[in-house]
Amino acid sequence: MRQDISIPTPEGAMRAFVFTPDAGAGPWPAAILAMDGVAIRPAMFEMGERLAGGGYYVLLPDLFWRSGAYAPLDAGKIAAGDTQETQRLYKMFGALTPDQQMADVKACLAFLDGQPKARADKVGITGYCMGGGVALRAAGTFPDRIAAAASFHGGRMATDDAASPHLMAPRIKAKVLVAGADEDASFDPAEKDRLAAALAEARVDAEVSIWKGLRHGWVPTDVKAYDAQGAERHWQALFKLFEETLKSPQPA
Repeated sequence: MRQDISIPTPEGAMRAFVFTPDAGAGPWPAAILAMDGVAIRPAMFEMGERLAGGGYYVLLPDLFWRSGAYAPLDAGKIAAGDTQETQRLYKMFGALTPDQQMADVKACLAFLDGQPKARADKVGITGYCMGGGVALRAAGTFPDRIAAAASFHGGRMATDDAASPHLMAPRIKAKVLVAGADEDASFDPAEKDRLAAALAEARVDAEVSIWKGLRHGWVPTDVKAYDAQGAERHWQALFKLFEETLKSPQPA
């Protein structure tokens, strides 16, 4: 079940979407779904519904809300090199800063705190493409709230940039899962090793790997790189992570 909502933030109202299981009354463990760069569209709704179907209260924020109302981006046109559609993507993507990302996650956590159908004492977050970096930053920025953080085909996760997600490792308490694609220049083996080393040094319970035979963007169904087997593998890994951290009793 999907509900279109608006979440207050210091900068204005953020568009967002809530997905809940079709059966039962809750409360359910809370999870945040951090979108990819192609933004809010039917494929993201499909993912929200699939995650909710596993027994979760899912919150999907529109991280491009500051750009105003926009028609859904067309992943096919972007993959084909359509200039106008690609420029729309880059304009919204380029305007979003890491600080704004975390301000939005903070607003999401505050919203979840007020929802009786959500168990938000410990929250999971999963991100795709740019959302992968959002997930790791959230785990480091809100270490006492984020219990599980997953990134799938996230790029630029361990760079020399001052805002690189891997620099958050010393603050992370969550269990972390990072899966890249072997046909993805934005997360090559060297970057994978750098991220894994940072998490290991910080003693984060983390699994960082590159999945073979996949391309950047393999999870959403409307992206050219979509791979049905790879997407299903992702769902199984994500549900396992969330089961272990959000549903299973945790040691005192």
